[in-house]
Amino acid sequence: MNDMTPIAKSTTPKDWETDQEVRWCPGCGDYAILKAVQRTMPEIGARPENTVFVSGIGCSSRFPYYMETYGFHTIHGRAPAVATGVKLANPDLDVWIITGDGDALSIGGNHTMHLIRRNLDCQVLLFNNEIYGLTKGQYSPTSRVGTRTPSTPFGSVDRPANPCAFALGAGGRFIARAIDVHKNLVGVLKAAYAHKGTGFVEIFQNCIVYNDDVFAPFTEKKNAAGSQMWVEHGKPLLFDGGTKGLTMDRERLVLKVVDVVDGDWQAAGVIVHDQTNRGLAHMLVEMPFGAFPMALGVLFDDPAPTFESAVVTQNIEAAKGKTPNLQHLLSQGQTWQVEKEPRAE
Repeated sequence: MNDMTPIAKSTTPKDWETDQEVRWCPGCGDYAILKAVQRTMPEIGARPENTVFVSGIGCSSRFPYYMETYGFHTIHGRAPAVATGVKLANPDLDVWIITGDGDALSIGGNHTMHLIRRNLDCQVLLFNNEIYGLTKGQYSPTSRVGTRTPSTPFGSVDRPANPCAFALGAGGRFIARAIDVHKNLVGVLKAAYAHKGTGFVEIFQNCIVYNDDVFAPFTEKKNAAGSQMWVEHGKPLLFDGGTKGLTMDRERLVLKVVDVVDGDWQAAGVIVHDQTNRGLAHMLVEMPFGAFPMALGVLFDDPAPTFESAVVTQNIEAAKGKTPNLQHLLSQGQTWQVEKEPRAE
């Protein structure tokens, strides 16, 4: 008798919730990100049995406990290494990496860099709160100069890392930014999932205990219009209700802010966003906030062959014409015998 193939039913956000108590500080931005991810899963047609969440160490890394999927809560900074093993073992799985600014860019900086340059097909969600939350408020690689913490009571003198610039420099093919509580987060997550390769998403996440409102200058509702610029491929780079935009200073080859009169952005010289332009992406992620808005959304999306597809292809080619035989493998090639140590009579 033929086996019946079960018909996959669509899921709801509820299907992605576990029975575990969600244990983050009240008001933490992680709650909003969790809900956004759970809303995203049904919309992209993902299946719980085909999905894996891998995390390192930190507040964000409790994430796998709260997703009704397979998951690995690994060790500090090593989520990319474990995720690579998972994807190579079963390339058909949807692999999501959950990490923080300290986990991914400090002890895990080396692993994050190699994951991105290899272009493993996975999604990296980097929760950036510019602080070490789990270990009680030490400064992190993304903390700003002058940040006062238990480890820098006189203010940090470190120059902060820029996660998206780091990812671009490592050869990233998909770079995006979003805000924990913003409605556009789901759209960014869907775009990252649609990208074939490493989808790197920096999410500005508020740590209400140790770094509260550090992003308020562009996340608070009263500041949003004039300080957020949500980019869209093929659309002009406008913000502040369309009254301002970005143009190119062609003499200095840098971006600059211009006023837009009566909605005529073309007359103002505003440039159109091209998400396949790596040079433009670099300029957008490195704009100094204050003089410029915060660039959000999909900043760069230019797919390339993935790591696991190359590995699978290589293995198939290497196996052509060969019959699996473990005993033959163990006994072939050079052999030698260890002789007894000579002893003096």
